[in-house]
Amino acid sequence: MQKSARALIALAILASIISFAKFNHCTSTNWSTPDQYIHACYSDIPALYGERGLNKGDWAYSNGDASVEYPVVTGAIMWAIAKVIPAGDDALQNYYYANIAFLALLFIFIALVVAKIRPEFAYLTPLAPAAIASLYINWDLWAIISMLGAIYWFDRKKLDISALALGLSISTKFMPIFLLLPILFIFLRRNQISGAVRYLLLTTATFAAINLPVYLTTPEGWLRFYQLNLSRGSDWGSIWYALTALGVNLANLNYLSILVLLAAFAAITIYILELRNVPSLASLSFIVLAAVMVASKVYSPQYVLWLTPLAVIALVDKRDLHAFWIWQGAEVIYHVAIWQHLASVTGAKFGLPLYGYALIALLRIAATIYLIAVLVRRGLAGGTQGPAAHRSLREFLFDSASAYP
Repeated sequence: MQKSARALIALAILASIISFAKFNHCTSTNWSTPDQYIHACYSDIPALYGERGLNKGDWAYSNGDASVEYPVVTGAIMWAIAKVIPAGDDALQNYYYANIAFLALLFIFIALVVAKIRPEFAYLTPLAPAAIASLYINWDLWAIISMLGAIYWFDRKKLDISALALGLSISTKFMPIFLLLPILFIFLRRNQISGAVRYLLLTTATFAAINLPVYLTTPEGWLRFYQLNLSRGSDWGSIWYALTALGVNLANLNYLSILVLLAAFAAITIYILELRNVPSLASLSFIVLAAVMVASKVYSPQYVLWLTPLAVIALVDKRDLHAFWIWQGAEVIYHVAIWQHLASVTGAKFGLPLYGYALIALLRIAATIYLIAVLVRRGLAGGTQGPAAHRSLREFLFDSASAYP
């Protein structure tokens, strides 16, 4: 094994241990409230073990509106680990420890995949403090590893394997479906329409093969994840929740969030089409998923686990590292803020009031938008390879009107 790979594995193991120390306080208090918020060691893993019937051996989707609120692969993992752990008084702790052992391994593999895509900045993944602080909140790393595999294989022209990996990732956590936007436009830039159709069909077929058996046997449980996401109002971390908390009440939130998302997609489309050279999926993935998270009705603290490796593989110039660390700093501040605010609303003597929490949520969103802007600007400037855009985005949007009276 190369020395750099060994060093990266060592850093990822160290990060996993640090995160374990942060979360482990809650095992001694059995994740009591508000203690789990005061010490920022809340995790969905023990919370859902009993609430979703996993402790009784129930299939993840067999309990109707009490089924797990995750896509099929995640639900199957939650159920399978619950089936194999030892029963007894320590079952909850055993379930938690078994899950985080897998999550630590996944984090190590994620660091190695990032190194394959962007070796010069790979050290950032295990050193990102906000990612370390969020490692064991839930099961998202299972979807992130397959998403990164899809990106890696796509940029190396192994398109069928990439499509299979993306279908698997979407079946694990629905977020990666938005990567189809840059993927389709990259195919368009390559004039490979038939390739786009094949990729889309393979991704869809993979998703269907994984999901149809569960939908046909336990449809109510399978639908629960999608129904919750469609019907939810503004939730923790979102710009909409923060604005409402600050007294800015917006009507028709569902339509407004969709409108903002469509506007972001339009801007991203213009950006992709303006680049002189066909971009890589690695360079676009952070911009797309970060835009989705900023516009969505929930922006959970563990979303930093998705964005950290995507930000690392999008970096092409050391001059942009300041934006990465500014964003990570804002994420760490938010990580503290969300738990201290939840502590204040669950009976803690001290905590962060709603107004302060809302301002910090907006700070976090502003830092995410800033990193998006820095990456877009670098893409238009051509990174370290010279100009890569036909013209600046400002010229495309505004100066083209100068030819008209």
